[in-house]
Amino acid sequence: MRLLVLGGTEFVGRAFVDEALALGGDVTVFNRGTHEPPPGVTALRGDRSAPGGLAAIERGEWDVVVDTWSWAPSAVRDSARLLAGRAGHYVYVSSRSVHGYPAPAGADESAPVVAASPDDEDAADYSRAKTGGELAAVAAFGDRALLARAGLILGPYENIGRLPWWLTRVARGGPVLAPGPADLGLQLIDVRDLASWCLSAAGRGLGGAYNVVSPPGFTTTRELLESCVRVTGSDAELRWLDAETILAAGVRPWSDLPVWIVGEGHDTMHRGDVSKAVAAGLRCRPIEETVADTWAWLRSIGGHAPMRGDRPAVGLDPEAEAKLLGG
Repeated sequence: MRLLVLGGTEFVGRAFVDEALALGGDVTVFNRGTHEPPPGVTALRGDRSAPGGLAAIERGEWDVVVDTWSWAPSAVRDSARLLAGRAGHYVYVSSRSVHGYPAPAGADESAPVVAASPDDEDAADYSRAKTGGELAAVAAFGDRALLARAGLILGPYENIGRLPWWLTRVARGGPVLAPGPADLGLQLIDVRDLASWCLSAAGRGLGGAYNVVSPPGFTTTRELLESCVRVTGSDAELRWLDAETILAAGVRPWSDLPVWIVGEGHDTMHRGDVSKAVAAGLRCRPIEETVADTWAWLRSIGGHAPMRGDRPAVGLDPEAEAKLLGG
């Protein structure tokens, strides 16, 4: 496979590069060069958001293009138009956020999406940005566009901070605030499983929208946090508090306590219908493998995960945690 990854040096794009290289693919990455490219790839430089920024990919042919862009849809429009006659398939890593908030429990790919335009120059609204990106990919590639609507993505090289925060907090040990209910079902995808399925699907000629995330209830908050305790080998003691107590203290789900979310947010994030992708071969590795590999990567880089500059920091303030735990 001749693969062009628009990006390719950070979290999701890096997983596509690693997967393709492991399969013996010929991989090209195109980005601004702010991060070193992985070994074994052809590196092209350019800023797709700047005038003339796509010059480096005006020539060349590829079997598959992977685009993880999350900002103004017009950048997807310009890239897809430029590549439509020289690439076989366009994989746009989208999001289930295209359905807006809140989305009903059990929503599948046919659920309504937010109003958006592929010509939009604004990236302020994430749902509109991803929907516009989808429209741009389809406008250029038609049924050769694969729209991978991911949900919660975890795994090595994560630059959002969710699983790295939990691992770092648990590794510190002592009493750890664990948000209940403990057996609340979680729906997520290891970034490597996302990349593997997308490349396989593109290679098989699949197009259209797919919810690419584990089935609902694939794991639970308890399994996730207990895995963190096991892989770090810390003396952390998980102290479970009910959601009402946590919320009454002003703790924000998702941002203060990453991954954890309740109510309509849980329906939106953790109860989507993924039967279409599962029927098309999606397989998800056990959560403990994701946790263990993320911890190994985190330790290999000194314990401090890189963070995207466009995302706010996540995690609960230690004083707020201690207060809730009565410390």
